[in-house]
Amino acid sequence: MVVLKSPEDIEKMRESNAIVAEVLEILRELAKPGVSTLELDRKAEETTRKRGAIPAFKGYNGFPYSICASVNDEVVHGFPSKRPLEEGDIISIDFGVCYGGYYGDAAVTIPIGSVSEKARRLVAATEEALRRAVEQARVGNRLGDISYAVQSYVEKEGFAPVRDYVGHGIGTRLHEDPPVPNYGPPGRGLVLKEGMVLAIEPMINEGTWEVRVKENGWTVVTRDGKLSAHFEHTVALTREGPRILSLPA
Repeated sequence: MVVLKSPEDIEKMRESNAIVAEVLEILRELAKPGVSTLELDRKAEETTRKRGAIPAFKGYNGFPYSICASVNDEVVHGFPSKRPLEEGDIISIDFGVCYGGYYGDAAVTIPIGSVSEKARRLVAATEEALRRAVEQARVGNRLGDISYAVQSYVEKEGFAPVRDYVGHGIGTRLHEDPPVPNYGPPGRGLVLKEGMVLAIEPMINEGTWEVRVKENGWTVVTRDGKLSAHFEHTVALTREGPRILSLPA
């Protein structure tokens, strides 16, 4: 069941998403060669708790960390570790909080130092796919219009949208209906309504869209070992158009 949010709900969600945006900006500045993803995780949790919020992912279905730190061929749900980031890596950081009973969720992919041309193109294409998807998050459109905006763009750029993992509704729960795929035909699916809030999150692979899960039961990697990138915003559908809640304040 899709839960429509009131303007008051959306303002409260903006507060939680502002914390998410702040933390991601801090982590973007910290993510340099020599810094471990475990250090980034600790900084995210420390900052979140100082703001009176709770890391949304830590303990969620048993996930043991505050951020998902997915490096290079890791798609999503990567475990932070002591491994230092290296020049040429790309790291996708997915992060969420709960504040005042409402959730925020966003993700960025960060190039570490100088990266390959293919990595640069992949990151840029994934971020542009998110922008195009958000533009389709309009009252009266169909859910498939969001999905098609991602797939049609990234495939034209020579990349592949992941099919096994999707975006989602969000509100007083981290994951709500509807699922938001990154592939599919336009003009199909749910009619988008005012008050929907969607976590739109293109996960785009350099090679095949196929993935597998590592032995830890969480970390998703590309099946061919090639790179993956991930961007996400929490977006409210208003009569004036899409409102990105997870932008910096």
